[in-house]
Amino acid sequence: MHGPNDYHKSPRLADLAQLIRLPAALSVPGDILAGAVAGTGTPRPRIIGTMASSIALYWAGMALNDYADATVDAVERPERPIPSGRVARRTALATACGLTAAGLGLAALTGGRRALGVALPLTGLVWAYDLGLKSTPAGPAAMAGARALNVLAGAEPGGRTSALPAALLVGAHTYTVTALSRHEISGAPRALPATTLAGSTATALAAAALPGVRRRSRAARIGAAAGALGYLATYGTAQARAAREPSGANVRTAVGTGIMSLMPLQASLTAGAGGALPAGVLALAHPLARRLARKVSPT
Repeated sequence: MHGPNDYHKSPRLADLAQLIRLPAALSVPGDILAGAVAGTGTPRPRIIGTMASSIALYWAGMALNDYADATVDAVERPERPIPSGRVARRTALATACGLTAAGLGLAALTGGRRALGVALPLTGLVWAYDLGLKSTPAGPAAMAGARALNVLAGAEPGGRTSALPAALLVGAHTYTVTALSRHEISGAPRALPATTLAGSTATALAAAALPGVRRRSRAARIGAAAGALGYLATYGTAQARAAREPSGANVRTAVGTGIMSLMPLQASLTAGAGGALPAGVLALAHPLARRLARKVSPT
């Protein structure tokens, strides 16, 4: 096996795709959509730039994750791009830096200082998580905060208060995924997936209830409930399996499913805020994202 720093050839595009978990970025635009619809009701054209910014920052976090974990991965996940010798460690760091710069630049071009007011703390949380917080009790909260900020990035400055419930629910979901991700290799204590399943169930119920609280239309309530049901049918099922047998393989499956199951949760929140069409797009894209995740692991 190659060491993490002794590979000098240019990596293949397929190796870089694995480094940044390419398909997992499909879970990012839905954050922006949910925030935009909850904040103003109708996404504005700038949302495309905001999505591109968030995707770049997400990919940066994935590359930085593997840079920071190179030594541990050499033992626990030797098949990953750095320990397998397919991508040099310094290339991963350069990729993370370049994508971070691109993400912040796109945020500035799209929304100026107001957009950077969200993108900068989001970036700070991602870098702090990968370089220091990941193995601490603050790790899941840091990732939850980053995803919540990603939702708020989609809302116009005057609509961020309205988008806050959606941001908190996406953050709550992310907390459960991050907590599980610490046990992908050795397996989890039996109580952990049962606890995260309870949290996910509460998240789904809250997402389905939001339209009623805000007195949305019957169509919005139905759409929110359908998305919440899809969310529990995928992520909830995977967590229930892990609760029955909390092996590393089952926990790893639950984590991967949880990453992609953000999409039906986002669809629920978007539909509940009155965005039936974008919610439908998210719901239809979810099966495609899951298929792609079988080719390039999102974890």
